[in-house]
Amino acid sequence: MDAQVPWKRSALPWLALSLTIIVLDQLVKAIVLERFVPYVPHTVIPDLLNWTLAFNTGAAFSFLDVGPGPQRWLFSGLAIIVSSVLVRWLATIPRRDWRNALPLSLVIGGALGNLIDRLRFGQVTDFIDVYLGDVHFPAFNIADSAITIGAVLLIGFGIFAAKKR
Repeated sequence: MDAQVPWKRSALPWLALSLTIIVLDQLVKAIVLERFVPYVPHTVIPDLLNWTLAFNTGAAFSFLDVGPGPQRWLFSGLAIIVSSVLVRWLATIPRRDWRNALPLSLVIGGALGNLIDRLRFGQVTDFIDVYLGDVHFPAFNIADSAITIGAVLLIGFGIFAAKKR
């Protein structure tokens, strides 16, 4: 009977982590939207970190942020396709395979967190502003962080697995 219910043995329960990321991302963005004025920095750590409400029509870390345009639908479609592929991948791997399940779940949660913004507002809400002196890294959010950490882990675990072989 268990063989007929794929979620009992697959990594699909890891989607709970994706859901947690989505909820946390959207909750923090709602707070930031309510309390902050756009582009007015709030110092957290001088000369390193501000909370600054910003908006991004491009991909993660403002890549291709050129204002309103077709990239909204391009990145929305891409998020849906990538998330669907990754969910199917989760369904094929064992639940205990955390080296694949953890990064995939992070990427899915981040992609869907930003997708919600794109569909609701036509842009992504960013607020984490890292900088050194006058040099600012593009603003980002929790979803962007999850995508980046997931991608780095997936690549890193893939490299280490290849070296073991």
